[in-house]
Amino acid sequence: MSRQSLRSAIVAATATLEAAGVPSPAVDAEELAAHLLGVSRTRLGLTPLVESSWIEDYQALVARRAERIPLQHIVGSVQFGQATIAVGPGVFIPRPETEWLVDWALKAIADIRSPIVVDLCAGSGAIALGISAARPDARVIAVEKSYRALAWARRNVVTHVDRGGTPVELRGGDILDPRLLSDLDASADLVTANPPYVPDGTVVEPEVGEHDPAEAVFGGPDGLALIRPLISVAAGLLTVGGVLAIEHDDTQGESVPALLRNRRVLTDVVDHPDLTGRPRFVTATRVRMASTTNNTTISGMTGTGRTAQ
Repeated sequence: MSRQSLRSAIVAATATLEAAGVPSPAVDAEELAAHLLGVSRTRLGLTPLVESSWIEDYQALVARRAERIPLQHIVGSVQFGQATIAVGPGVFIPRPETEWLVDWALKAIADIRSPIVVDLCAGSGAIALGISAARPDARVIAVEKSYRALAWARRNVVTHVDRGGTPVELRGGDILDPRLLSDLDASADLVTANPPYVPDGTVVEPEVGEHDPAEAVFGGPDGLALIRPLISVAAGLLTVGGVLAIEHDDTQGESVPALLRNRRVLTDVVDHPDLTGRPRFVTATRVRMASTTNNTTISGMTGTGRTAQ
């Protein structure tokens, strides 16, 4: 059986993917080769020659990617911080930008022993598992409405536990259902969320428009349809001093922080950029809201906490 140059095969694959409009053709060509060889990209140079049968299998993978099937669907997973997240049809693919939110969140709870963390709109469980992997002492609760996404999250939690990680609690249901999280009212040290936030009608890449679930991407005419009520849910979950981090569209660097500043129980509202400098996620801290009734000062965190202003 004849042997051929791996580098030549990757160069040809790069040209094919570039012609198909793939955003990062060289990287994807190498990732597909590494996947098929069962090695990391950094070790591709250790395999200068490959069998012709391998070339055929490789070209088949490249052809699928040229059809704009997401790379992560082809290889079956995506690396997210310390966690390897399995993904496929029916679940949103975690993006590298979200790792910045996780990094911030971990720093925010670094001094809290056994923190309680709630991840809303959990999707594949990437944020929850990224936090759990770094903080095995944390109690992490992930909430997801889509049964298809929840199935992927369960799979990822099982893998996480099999590898020695702390179990992450999964709850299926609508985060706007006051019964779903009522036992956690005013108890979370950290609430995270990567909700659907892309304004309806926005032109997106085929990998997103044809393969990511629309309900995980688009958030109404201005992209804020779920973010608006989610802020109230998050505020009600937070304990005094607890922090909130919400990812948003790069066009919402002013609108989402403004929504948080309008809530009297939230302070220290800060918007954070991603690697490219674009607005990416907003953070805030829960404060005690006091009011005076019959000369008695009471906390604003009463009832279910869902009415936080």
